[in-house]
Amino acid sequence: MNNLNWLIRASRWVRNPPSEKRVILVFSVIAIGLAIAGLEYFGFWPDWATLERPPRGPHLPR
Repeated sequence: MNNLNWLIRASRWVRNPPSEKRVILVFSVIAIGLAIAGLEYFGFWPDWATLERPPRGPHLPR
């Protein structure tokens, strides 16, 4: 059933494709995300921009 929805969406894209500006915007956002992930993976991401992980689970007072 879900495949039919994707086929309908694909047919709409063929009839009315996104503008060139929208495609450039989407690819630039993906490229920026990959660049940030690469900087973090290779250790070039600054420590001040790293989120410290909070302790697991809620700590309720007893």
